[in-house]
Amino acid sequence: MRLGLSCTSFTWPGGSAAISEGYARAARAAEERGLYSFWVMDHFWQINGLGPPEEPMLESYSALAYAAALTNRVTLGALVTGAPYRPPGLLIKEVTTLDVLSGGRAVLGIGAGWNQDEARGLGLPFAPLSERYEMLEETLQIAHQMWTGDQVPFQGKHFRLRRPLNSPEPISRPHPPILVGGNGEKKTLRLVARYADACDLFEGVDVRHKLNVLRQHCQDAGRDYYAIEKTLHFRIKEEDDVDRTVERCTAWAADGIQHAIAGVPDAAARRWQDHLGEVAERIEKVVSADDGGDDH
Repeated sequence: MRLGLSCTSFTWPGGSAAISEGYARAARAAEERGLYSFWVMDHFWQINGLGPPEEPMLESYSALAYAAALTNRVTLGALVTGAPYRPPGLLIKEVTTLDVLSGGRAVLGIGAGWNQDEARGLGLPFAPLSERYEMLEETLQIAHQMWTGDQVPFQGKHFRLRRPLNSPEPISRPHPPILVGGNGEKKTLRLVARYADACDLFEGVDVRHKLNVLRQHCQDAGRDYYAIEKTLHFRIKEEDDVDRTVERCTAWAADGIQHAIAGVPDAAARRWQDHLGEVAERIEKVVSADDGGDDH
């Protein structure tokens, strides 16, 4: 089983001047402690449950580019990009740029977006949910087209690209992995089956049920269910010890999760870096119920 770190807070003593060093410690630690992936949220304000909106929040792709320069091995992505926030052609260029500069370590994590307050606050597009899902699907279609080198004009309901040229090409082959985040059974998991290389579920859901829904969508789409990585992100609390985190990850693996992505109280703190390093070592040989095509 793989373990990743999601850096969700940039509030460290010293204010803005301290962010660069704190974030660098978090990114380097993910690599040094043997984690597989490093993520940031695609938010512009801090989100409810983690802090007030006024807390510092970095723009995701600028932050990931900085992390790419600090690391050599971990995969890098936004968990997850809000599809309405950027024109699709620009987004694919951003992810391609990250992939090229990181030596092929970029992941396109993407979803329909949900934070209306930050979008309206900063003047970003924020359509009704049904339209955001349409925009998400068109963005996924454009990603596949641009990453195959197809420059035929794209004519969608929401997006029109006259010449979807993408140069340089990404290093990842056949393209940077696409992860679609969310638990929705009718739309989100259907999009995973049709377009994605990974799903991303949230802790607290019935994992086995969600993966069975995904399995059915894959069957309907003629897609190999086992070709999709099953990912889940979760929070580690102040009171959690290493044994508790290992226990949770092991249980999710038994349900079919192959890649767990953790948020911690302070990603720059040695305590939590050591915690994740020990967890990563202990779950490295834990086999997911979906590894090797085993049914569950």
